[in-house]
Amino acid sequence: MSSLVIPQGYTAPLPNYELQRAIAFIKESFQSNLANALNLRRVSAPLFVASDSGLNDNLNGVERPVKFDIPGVGKDGEVVHSLAKWKRLALKRYGFHVGKGLYTDMNAIRRDEEDLDNIHSVYVDQWDWEKIISREERNETYLKSTVRSIVSAVCETSEALNVAFPSLRVKLDREVYFVTTQELEDRWPDKTPKEREHAICAEHHSVFLMQIGCKLKSGQKHDGRAPDYDDWALNGDILMWNPVLERSFEISSMGIRVDAKSLDEQLTKAGCDERRKLPFHQLLLANRLPLTIGGGIGQSRICMLLLQKAHVGEVQASVWDKETLQQCESAGIEIL
Repeated sequence: MSSLVIPQGYTAPLPNYELQRAIAFIKESFQSNLANALNLRRVSAPLFVASDSGLNDNLNGVERPVKFDIPGVGKDGEVVHSLAKWKRLALKRYGFHVGKGLYTDMNAIRRDEEDLDNIHSVYVDQWDWEKIISREERNETYLKSTVRSIVSAVCETSEALNVAFPSLRVKLDREVYFVTTQELEDRWPDKTPKEREHAICAEHHSVFLMQIGCKLKSGQKHDGRAPDYDDWALNGDILMWNPVLERSFEISSMGIRVDAKSLDEQLTKAGCDERRKLPFHQLLLANRLPLTIGGGIGQSRICMLLLQKAHVGEVQASVWDKETLQQCESAGIEIL
């Protein structure tokens, strides 16, 4: 189902041929800036994992993965929702050490994505990254420092893109405003979580919204988070103001990952104690995996923001309903 928004007077700043060159420029530049900022090395990653491995991201716990049987190995496989857990295991297996990390292309299928609006697609493409940290770095100060580095990498990419393509005049705010979900609820108790995000981004164009997953004072959650990768006290979303859509725009979900203690607590809070039996979770509970920080950064989201696009279908090839395609064509929005 579509809830499409057509910005008034929208025109694409680049023709499609130049657009493809600009997308390639963004992807090459940003991953280089990100790797340099966070000391990351590129690795290969799976498109699917074994269903019984416990490695897939369960998102909000209700989304169904694309599942299929693999007769040759006698198991079922499922297309990843993200690589949040796989990356942490890979850091151990590949011999990474404290202060070093990995990044990779992550491609996912979100079959249950119902709100296929301007920024949501069934196809998800991210730069997934993960980095080993010390016990002393499991704190809010280190989290904020990492967020600032990522926002700076986005801004540097945007500035270089504006030089390479003079018709683009995107100006991003490097200064990050940090706020918790509870602080937003306290300030705007009558707004929905999304309305609060739009309001805070209208004031502070680059925002890191912290502490997502736990219930707020109202008894409601700001948003869902799986209990077995982010530490809900040390996570958040990077939001930037999107002037084309005139709304907040999430470009990354990230956080310091659970240790044995926070995993134990969050599995109980989420009613997911059955996951304790899975191989990944047993390694974590036994303190046999490194302490890490990590996240996913939307490739199409970054491209949309820096290329002043109104719809994610302008920068990625996916599947859309007939009504969306007709409305976009009428508005001059070219869906790939």
